[in-house]
Amino acid sequence: MEHRAASLRLPVPAQDVLLALFITVMQVQGTIVRNVGEVVQRPLTDLGNLGYVLLIVSGVVVAVRRRWPVPVFVTAALASLVYFGLDFPDGPGWLALFIALYTVAAYGDGRRSLVIAGVGTSVLAIGWLVAAADIEPRAAIGWVFFRIGASVMSAALGESVRSRQVIAAEAQERAELAERTREEEARARADAERLRIAREVHDTVAHAIAIINVQSGVTAHVLDKRPEVAREALRAIEQTSSRALREMRAILGVLRDDDGDDDGRAPYPGLGQIDELAAKAREAGLDIKLEETSPAVPLPSAVGSAAYRIVQESITNVVRHVGPTRVTVVLNPGIDVLEIRVTDEGRRAAPGHDSADPPLPARHPTSSGSSAKPGRGIVGMRERCQLLGGELDAGPIPGGGFEVKARLPLAPTGSRL
Repeated sequence: MEHRAASLRLPVPAQDVLLALFITVMQVQGTIVRNVGEVVQRPLTDLGNLGYVLLIVSGVVVAVRRRWPVPVFVTAALASLVYFGLDFPDGPGWLALFIALYTVAAYGDGRRSLVIAGVGTSVLAIGWLVAAADIEPRAAIGWVFFRIGASVMSAALGESVRSRQVIAAEAQERAELAERTREEEARARADAERLRIAREVHDTVAHAIAIINVQSGVTAHVLDKRPEVAREALRAIEQTSSRALREMRAILGVLRDDDGDDDGRAPYPGLGQIDELAAKAREAGLDIKLEETSPAVPLPSAVGSAAYRIVQESITNVVRHVGPTRVTVVLNPGIDVLEIRVTDEGRRAAPGHDSADPPLPARHPTSSGSSAKPGRGIVGMRERCQLLGGELDAGPIPGGGFEVKARLPLAPTGSRL
């Protein structure tokens, strides 16, 4: 129904043409009818039908009022001043002028259009009052004040319409901005969730694959000579892969919440699983020394989970890039910050290596001596710290080895991605 009504509506230029024809006919016909049987000082046919010309010109220019509002108003105003200044008969010859005044105010820019309308109305008022100085009877001067009042009302009505259009446009712009903001926030939340899942998957898979790689190498080496050691290595592979699957299920469970059943999901790991993490690292050949201080206050789950992932990724890097060595893990929870330090002694000398020689450097992803392509491990750890308002430093230490230091505030202040 609305589409049918819109299709029946005339184009704007056609509407203005019809309005101009109507105004022209009303001005000419209305003036003739109003003065039938009356003696007028100057008939419309005087001065070469100048009265008719002025009424027609002021009415016809309304057809282009939207395109040239100020020239149309100036034309209608001059026609009115000349018409009443030459004492042509009174009548509805001011209709086009009121339409032009309304258009200037409605389609203008506010301040400038009001100045034009105000100055024009003042000039018209003065011209009309001067022309009516000797009008008889004196009561007829009321029509002059009517024209002045109607001019002011036309400008005021146009300004009211313009103000409402401006308010509506601003409201529409605010609504569109709010909609864009909601869409950007939704995309930001989706990106943050995707980044979080990517970090969790990376940490879980990288650690499990590193442990499984080491244990499978041990199995292949001792399978024939020491089957009991191979059996333990295979058991470690089974346990590591099973735990990785549980963690992956917990991580990816947020992506499919159709039935809302969380019973089968394992909780995110925290500091309570650090001992188990250290035990798995020892099975992979690391000499882990864990120094853990009891927290003075309960740790937020986000901080505990981030701390676990940082320690896990640090140990994974040692397993992948260094091999069997001594690793010291220090967890020092204070009143307002949790300090984490993971230090390894670097690659141990191979059999037959002179003990007087310096130890071989560790091949960490960010070390200059590494030939491997840098990975995402340290970048992911730093992102975890930044999300909680903390900081992380990682780099080689004098004498060989590598150290990761992190500080996580217990009241996170970082911005969420």
